[in-house]
Amino acid sequence: MSGFLEGARCSECIDWGEKRNTIASIAAGVLFFTGWWIIIDAAVMYPSMADFNHSYHACGVIATIAFLMINAVSNGQVRGDSYSEGCLGQTGARVWLFIGFMLAFGSLIASMWILFGGYVAKEEHPVYPGIAVFFQNAFIFFGCGSFLMSLGFVSEI
Repeated sequence: MSGFLEGARCSECIDWGEKRNTIASIAAGVLFFTGWWIIIDAAVMYPSMADFNHSYHACGVIATIAFLMINAVSNGQVRGDSYSEGCLGQTGARVWLFIGFMLAFGSLIASMWILFGGYVAKEEHPVYPGIAVFFQNAFIFFGCGSFLMSLGFVSEI
């Protein structure tokens, strides 16, 4: 088990194996919460449609759906090690995970387009709402449990 925290200097004094899922779940929850907190702050600071178009919340909603989709699949289901086959078995879990990652990457790319196309390129609008949309989607994306699994931080969700 070569994990993210096992390469740290204090890996000998703390057993990360038992606490790995707990730490990853807390980190994912904090990142998810931070993303939504940022966008709520922007919506409160700029309530008018002229400064912050409220349809830009769709990126965060899609990222949240992707977050739930990605975290619904465990490593065992993707590898085929799970006890039950489920709806479509290993192939279904991989397709579900792929669609979740497509939604997550799509919302992240759309938030970059909103930031640069809607706020940075136009000088008459404040830039903070565009930054808030981008950071909301970035924090939700990084909060995905499978992203933490790819770092070796989470062994099983």
